[in-house]
Amino acid sequence: MPAMSRLRAYHALLAVLMVAAYFSTEWGSAHAWLGYGVAAVIALRLVMALTGSRQLGLMRFYPHFQGLKVDNAFTHPAISRVLLVGIAVCLIGVTATGIAMDGGRSLGANPPVASSTDPSRAAGDAHDEAEEDDEGEEGEEGGPLGEVHELFGNGLMLLVVLHVSYLFLFKRPLARFMLFAAAKTKSQPLP
Repeated sequence: MPAMSRLRAYHALLAVLMVAAYFSTEWGSAHAWLGYGVAAVIALRLVMALTGSRQLGLMRFYPHFQGLKVDNAFTHPAISRVLLVGIAVCLIGVTATGIAMDGGRSLGANPPVASSTDPSRAAGDAHDEAEEDDEGEEGEEGGPLGEVHELFGNGLMLLVVLHVSYLFLFKRPLARFMLFAAAKTKSQPLP
């Protein structure tokens, strides 16, 4: 498969998983599974960057500001690369904090610890769990890590909206190509 086709497929899979994860916050373990899916796609992208062609390398995220002037400020590749770096930072941040908050429970790697054999103790634990559920975000998800996770998630969505808007306003052929709407010509540089 050509490098750019792999990149488009990766991009589409990541976009679908990320948007689904963002809008599934109330779906319990489905949200965590989608987050693990995003982590797998990120790992795949790193493998692609290390073993693939130059177009798939990580240096394409590094913004180069040479040649940036007032007359080309909106079409210069540095703009889209800055957005890509922001997206990458937020994506890695939201994924890492989500995995840290889950602790492997959704994968069955860290099952909840069973309480002692004392039935009164088990009833007390069930009551404590019910209180945590009633508290909602005051429980495990509402701690500092949950706040950072939410901050990264909201920042990610903001940057994705800016990224998509920028591409449609100033790099329409590239946007159409990434959406499988048009074939990419050799004269169009990557951002």
